[in-house]
Amino acid sequence: MATVTLAGLSKRYPGSDLLAVDGVDLHVDHGEFMVLLGPSGCGKSTTLRMVAGLETISEGTLSIDGRQVNDVPAKDRDIAMVFQSYALYPHMSVFDNLGFGLRRRSVKTAEIRRRVNEVAATLGLAELLSRKPHALSGGQRQRVALGRAIVRDPKVFLFDEPLSNLDAALRVGMRGELIKLHHRLGATMIYVTHDQVEAMTMGDRICIMNGGRVAQIGAPLDVYRDPADTFVAAFLGSPPTNLMNGRLNDRSLAIGDTTIPLSRDGAPADVIFAIRPEDIRIQREGSHATGEVVAVEPLGAETIVRFRLPGVASDVLVRGPRTVAARVGEMAPLAFDLASAHLFDPRTTRRIP
Repeated sequence: MATVTLAGLSKRYPGSDLLAVDGVDLHVDHGEFMVLLGPSGCGKSTTLRMVAGLETISEGTLSIDGRQVNDVPAKDRDIAMVFQSYALYPHMSVFDNLGFGLRRRSVKTAEIRRRVNEVAATLGLAELLSRKPHALSGGQRQRVALGRAIVRDPKVFLFDEPLSNLDAALRVGMRGELIKLHHRLGATMIYVTHDQVEAMTMGDRICIMNGGRVAQIGAPLDVYRDPADTFVAAFLGSPPTNLMNGRLNDRSLAIGDTTIPLSRDGAPADVIFAIRPEDIRIQREGSHATGEVVAVEPLGAETIVRFRLPGVASDVLVRGPRTVAARVGEMAPLAFDLASAHLFDPRTTRRIP
């Protein structure tokens, strides 16, 4: 296990005036599963590649176990990386793919066989050791790529969207396998993904990135419940958080044509009112607004209902039970759980305490 510390880590590509990664500060503890989450182009994979030694660092420092490794070659950092593509050698068997890195390090044959057999048993590959990659399913190939990293017993594991090439069912299964594997190994892992479900279910902490910068770092549920800005509020969660322009007055909030009484005092100000779909109920008791049903989306375990509120530009999404009774065109009362809602400054997009 190892700690990984990024201090002001930045990356500028030649010929570009913009930083691909801009001053990332992040500390990953011994045995922690850290997830870098964000949309395409946010800098998360570039950050991971700098940790791996596959990209040069333009500014800042990178330390592993307190040792600065900015100029240390990738092969000498004692890390293992699992890529989005499986990157298996097609002419080699599963056994040879698993043991390739060990052979390059001149590990004795008996030790290679011991490690490979142990990892193969752990990942359910014991009966596939003689097969070539073309004879494996997508999930099996990904397990081989994962096993090739595990067999080296590195200080740090790096994962660059390793499940994105799998179908939905396999992703769920492999997600569970990775969680169990982390608990079994107790290893330090840094995992890059754009998938919110992967981040929420797998990470000890999440580092959300946007535009090359860190937007927020925290435990999954903490980040979900208390987003630092409107980007985090909108990005984390499916369906996304409802964001509505409003006007804060003394003990009231105006959203379109709706006025919601509040218990807080404050000077008049424009705000963004944010509330998640599961924090809105379709009920008359304690209702704050009345909206028109514009779409009903049954998903089996739950139903998403879209409402149009008078004076509000975007639809308001409500997550209800599978038995919710709503028909397009009808009017229905909506009750907001204001204790779970947030206000954001429209100029800075930051949350208002």
